[in-house]
Amino acid sequence: MVKISELKRFDMADHLDSEEAIADYLSMILEEDDPEAFIQALGTVARARSMKEIAEKTGLNRESLYKALSGDSSPRYETIAKVVGALGLKIAIVPQTVH
Repeated sequence: MVKISELKRFDMADHLDSEEAIADYLSMILEEDDPEAFIQALGTVARARSMKEIAEKTGLNRESLYKALSGDSSPRYETIAKVVGALGLKIAIVPQTVH
């Protein structure tokens, strides 16, 4: 029998291996209407893609990105938009569906 301590820790970043997977993941998180969860998910995606690469594309340093995308801070919209753009994605506004 396998011990819990021997199990590999689950990291969502290991499973975000395509544009579609990334877009689906972020869209799912946005549906939760939890800004902190979205920021943390954006950080997970940035790690999946390479925080160094995202830092270079955004012009921000890696340490600042890790801090901004930890879920414990409130990054500026400009930072979020730069990260989303560096990921090859865009922010879009769509009509709200009525439940």
